[in-house]
Amino acid sequence: MTTAFTVNGQPRRLELDPATLLLEVLREHLRLTGTKCGCDDSSCGACTVLVNGQPALACTLLAAVCDGARITTIEGIAADGRLTALQRAFGRMGGAQCGFCTPGMVMAAKALLDDNPDPSDGEIQAALSGNICRCTGYVQILASVRAALAEAAGAAAAGAAQPDAAAAGGRRGFGPAPPRQATKPPAAHG
Repeated sequence: MTTAFTVNGQPRRLELDPATLLLEVLREHLRLTGTKCGCDDSSCGACTVLVNGQPALACTLLAAVCDGARITTIEGIAADGRLTALQRAFGRMGGAQCGFCTPGMVMAAKALLDDNPDPSDGEIQAALSGNICRCTGYVQILASVRAALAEAAGAAAAGAAQPDAAAAGGRRGFGPAPPRQATKPPAAHG
């Protein structure tokens, strides 16, 4: 059967067996390997993607059900090679240890933050409760989401101070950061 959907902003049309899972389409047909298979039974969250902006477990979701949908994978949230505040925070705060669960965690957190830009710790924990991590103990993951919130708040405050930031290519929320400008290295003391 023909299945058509948009993956990371790119229209896709594939001939698929009706029993083909979305995870197989992403990893094997489209070579988007950031979405992981950790369990095959929707118990770990490593395969979390966004379908029409909502978290979904690709390991048990039939691709045919996604006909006409917008699908976003971990590969689709960074723009122009720049990581989002959430992705940067996971690296900086130790929320990504071995990295296997990280794409699913980031996608579940992104869905939460897109809907609720100021969640409580309890809301963050609830949103991530379907994602298992065997490395971090979850403290660093919560800290990563909080750090991303702080970075986004700082970017929003900076944008508010410059009313024309949007026209000048400014960002808001959890989108990609602007490219870093080259800085002069500090003078050596000697």
